[in-house]
Amino acid sequence: KFIEQALGDIAPWRVIKTELQIIEDGSKELHVYLDFAEGSEFLDEKGNKCKVHDTQQHQWRHLNFFEHRCFVHARVPRIVTEEGKVKKMIVPWARRNHGFTLLFESMLMKLIELEMNVSSVAALVKEYAQRIWDVFNYWVGKARAEQILLAITLIGIDETSRKKGHDYITIGADMQSGKVFHVAKGKDGEAVKALADHLRRKGVAQQSITDVCMDMSPAFIGAAMQHFPKAAITFDHFHVSKEVNKALDEVRKLERIEYGMTKKIRFSLLKNPDKIKPERLAELNATFKAYPTLGEAYRLKEYFKEFWQIHDPDLASGFLKQWCKEAEQAGVEPFRKVVRTIKAHWSGIVNHSLSQLTNGLLEGINAKVQLAKRRARGYTNLQNFINMIHFLCGNLKLNYPQISYRTKNFIYYKFDFLNQRVTLSSYHSQFRFLKYSVKFILKPPPAIPQFSLQFFSSNIAPLLPDLLQAFLLSTVKTSRQSHS
Repeated sequence: KFIEQALGDIAPWRVIKTELQIIEDGSKELHVYLDFAEGSEFLDEKGNKCKVHDTQQHQWRHLNFFEHRCFVHARVPRIVTEEGKVKKMIVPWARRNHGFTLLFESMLMKLIELEMNVSSVAALVKEYAQRIWDVFNYWVGKARAEQILLAITLIGIDETSRKKGHDYITIGADMQSGKVFHVAKGKDGEAVKALADHLRRKGVAQQSITDVCMDMSPAFIGAAMQHFPKAAITFDHFHVSKEVNKALDEVRKLERIEYGMTKKIRFSLLKNPDKIKPERLAELNATFKAYPTLGEAYRLKEYFKEFWQIHDPDLASGFLKQWCKEAEQAGVEPFRKVVRTIKAHWSGIVNHSLSQLTNGLLEGINAKVQLAKRRARGYTNLQNFINMIHFLCGNLKLNYPQISYRTKNFIYYKFDFLNQRVTLSSYHSQFRFLKYSVKFILKPPPAIPQFSLQFFSSNIAPLLPDLLQAFLLSTVKTSRQSHS
């Protein structure tokens, strides 16, 4: 009876036998055997009662009973529908053709949500990792299929490495909600096409995408113009500034090779002036006087930062023209390369003044992805890696069964042995929600000297499962005798 209450509503099945078996390594397993009465009828998909055609014996791994592994065994019937078809029933405690109960799958998903990698979860529950991946991929895939993306208008595209070498994936994210909507293999035009195809399958029209933020990859640019024809492309703030900083560092290297300049100023050149210590700033100024070419390159780098504060496209375009003119007049070759890069990507850089979009969101997502990759020591299976990204960054609504503490006849107990208190909470169809904080079970306080065993037996004990009734009643008797 206690096991049936723990399993919940499993009618017409009932527990017919339980066995605690000792296996070869000395550990124990609880095996619960279920069956239904002869002549039982089952409901089909339309709610019609159907007779049993035949049955098949199945086994499922369930939540542990104390520290012992627990398995549920039952006959699963095949029924004959009104159309004369034979269909296999789905049991209420597990998915079709799967060896875990729903509550066991729920526990596995909870452990992964708590940032345990799948290999660690598999070692903890003593199952093969691939079986855990099958559970994980099923629920993530189900959540992705049910995901709604109709409100997407601003998207960001960026690539990140899958493993060592030139092995990349491309991540597409909704810049408004901050969630990943799709992950594609590679970092070329086909990857962007895969993102667009996914949005189309989800009912998002190409014309509804108004802005795309990405780096200056030629493959990304061509594919974005083709698959998002109405979208304004904005090049990421970080990638544009990276080109300017790269040019400054190349100038430093050239000056050092030619004049033997010190290495110590490398990182000071890339810092914001307000974050440089006064003594380092004085050293920089002295270096700029000794090496005027480097000083001019540093001025151009700092001058370019003002562009990101402009919110008017005409002013932004005028600023870029002036900056490019001064960079060309300076005669510094690395900055002339930057000028050519800016002119080749002019509209996407100027668009920043209107959209104010950056790939900072995607860089944060990439950091989470790389952390997950390091935690798992890498992913050999690409689909597992993609699903993990959606799990961590997709804001999915996972519909796996939650372990509920409020069922029809559920009672839970909180034992506080330090303060000698037992808290009993019950949800019952007749009593609604009842909560008792029973400190006088273990040690009656002076304020309630007349607390009796009769009160406990008549008011609290009927709500408790049989196994705990005896335990608590014996506790009360012992406590009352010791305090009499």
